[in-house]
Amino acid sequence: MLFYRRAFLRAMSVLTAGLGLRPAGWNLTEHASNEKRGYEMEIKRVGTQPSAKGPSDWFTGSVRIDMLFQAPDPALVQGASVTFEPAARTAWHTHPLGQTLIVTAGCGWAQREGGSIEEIRPGDVVWFSPGEKHWHGATPTTGMTHIAIQEKKDGKVVDWMEHVSDHQYKK
Repeated sequence: MLFYRRAFLRAMSVLTAGLGLRPAGWNLTEHASNEKRGYEMEIKRVGTQPSAKGPSDWFTGSVRIDMLFQAPDPALVQGASVTFEPAARTAWHTHPLGQTLIVTAGCGWAQREGGSIEEIRPGDVVWFSPGEKHWHGATPTTGMTHIAIQEKKDGKVVDWMEHVSDHQYKK
């Protein structure tokens, strides 16, 4: 049975590569052998990881952080759901490999250094390039929640900087 499974996966790997249906270098037979190497599916059940208060060194206002995932090595990606109460926001910061935000609730603002403040709403996906100085958070009257996804580089996912002043925030 295992022989037929491997043959099928090898054939599908060749077929999907020829049709351009998967990234180059992706190997179905490798994924089939994960069971033998001890890799297993992991499910983190809702409510099993505690919420954390956003540290005042990195945030202005009331912010709650709920870690969603932190992939085990050698993977580099991690993600969290971040909820900002009205007027709450991050400090200026950068990410060595960039950051993706997926807005899930409310209405917020995001700004890159030198750019204008942009309104962000549920369903919006925001990308900040590696090293791009930026901030994000709620509007003065409406809370906002987003999923933040970033990758580690040399063990680091973010470089925190100065707080966004009230003048910068209300500009």
